[in-house]
Amino acid sequence: MYRLQIKRSAEADLRRLPAPVFARINERLLTLRDEPRPPGVRKLQGQQEGWRIRVGEYRVIYLIDDSNRLITIVRVRHRRDVYKT
Repeated sequence: MYRLQIKRSAEADLRRLPAPVFARINERLLTLRDEPRPPGVRKLQGQQEGWRIRVGEYRVIYLIDDSNRLITIVRVRHRRDVYKT
């Protein structure tokens, strides 16, 4: 089982979400502990590194450290805003 670490930027993103959306995303985040690369996950290319999962209109960007069994949640945003730096 992997440990979850949430960066402050992602915490702020999660606090801004409506309650029903937060509940759906939180459920998906917890499933990442057992399977960090679930079906539908995508490896990010270009300037950003990491992985991306879709939760409805929202995207979760995260990093996987297999040697330490750690998942770091970097960003949780609407799909139109998540890839902007």
